[in-house]
Amino acid sequence: MSHVGEPLAGCVMVITADRRKRELAAALERRGAQVRFAAALSTVPHLNDERLIKDTRALIAAPPDVVVATTGIGFRGWIEAADAAGIAEDLLEVLRGARLIARGPKARGAIQQNGLEADWVAETETAAELRDYLLAEGVDGLRVAVQHHGNGSDGLDEAFEDAGATVQSLVIYGWGLPADPVPHQECIKAAAAGEVDAVLFTSAPGAEAWIDGVRDAGLLEVVRQRSGSGELVLASVGPVTAAPLEDMGLATSYPDRWRLGALVRELVKHYSENAVGIATPEGQLVMRASAAVLDGRVLPLTPTGLEILRALAKAGGNVLTREQLSELLPGAQAGPHAVEAAINRLRENAGSRTLVRTVVKRGYALAVSVA
Repeated sequence: MSHVGEPLAGCVMVITADRRKRELAAALERRGAQVRFAAALSTVPHLNDERLIKDTRALIAAPPDVVVATTGIGFRGWIEAADAAGIAEDLLEVLRGARLIARGPKARGAIQQNGLEADWVAETETAAELRDYLLAEGVDGLRVAVQHHGNGSDGLDEAFEDAGATVQSLVIYGWGLPADPVPHQECIKAAAAGEVDAVLFTSAPGAEAWIDGVRDAGLLEVVRQRSGSGELVLASVGPVTAAPLEDMGLATSYPDRWRLGALVRELVKHYSENAVGIATPEGQLVMRASAAVLDGRVLPLTPTGLEILRALAKAGGNVLTREQLSELLPGAQAGPHAVEAAINRLRENAGSRTLVRTVVKRGYALAVSVA
């Protein structure tokens, strides 16, 4: 339930992530948003993967000169897996003797949580910066271990091998199809139909999977138009996650730093600063995808009432005739009395008799305050 003054009041937001979705949802809901879960991919853990333990034992037997940590959750998962196999202390001892390179603060934080210190951190949080840094230093003849995120190596393995390093990959978790693809498909249709205000992404593979779903549904052009007009916000945790969306010509939004908290603040800022409202005697009226917000309060309207108010808001204070409004009524309810009844119900649900004006012998108009 949204309350007065919450910055995301009335907003419907879709979280496409599988990991940390509850944490993100709680932060959004505290600010008034209505959250829907529609994972584009599922996270496949490798914590008990025999291959991971085998690779870790090999790493302990032949200690690396450099260890690259690409994600915080992956690095933590690696230590957890080693601990379950009884070799965590041996692994940590090997890591203490290696140069630790982190792809961003999340990976550095995971390194520090295990009593270690990162020797270098990629400020842009990209694999490309990390790769370029190590290649500039030179890795010829070195043993380099790379802890990977997802199923891909970001080209790190190949780049280091080409430069003369001996590379060992460790994949801690991967990506799979969502356990239930129906919410994913339904939310794509809802986003294209104007029933969603924002779609949120926390990984590039998730963004790619979402785009694949949009393309499969034949809705790419519709989504491109809605994101371009600002009606649909496609929000990512950072530029790397946003890249697959931008490659398809979709307008995106993301904070300066990769953080869930920063993403939430970015959304709050967007909807606080860019809310296109209409001044009425009852306060500012803002139309969301699936709700109307009046003076910070989400109005308890029926679907028909919402459509009528949306049409009146779009008219900006100009009169809409009973005939025009009757087209918004469901079924055969098209007579002037039905329109009058719908307007009265709208006023009652909005808690205001003056929000919608009756213009004698002409129709109805939104009560607009003159600046």
